[in-house]
Amino acid sequence: MKTAISLADDVFRKAERLARRMKKSRSRLFADALREYVARHAPDEVTEAMNAAATQVGEGTEPFISEAARRTLERTEW
Repeated sequence: MKTAISLADDVFRKAERLARRMKKSRSRLFADALREYVARHAPDEVTEAMNAAATQVGEGTEPFISEAARRTLERTEW
């Protein structure tokens, strides 16, 4: 889908430089940036993705590793 947005000149220039450096089109850069922004602001989707990844990996057989991972995740701000 196509859309038009307004950007401050300095943001546009920085985005243009970043797109060139990353060898991406501006359109791809903006789409990737917006996708990342939406993902960061959709905590339920992030939680679902993490749960799915954890299910795929399964719990390790080492109790120490499982406990360390649990404590790390508890300290992580979502």
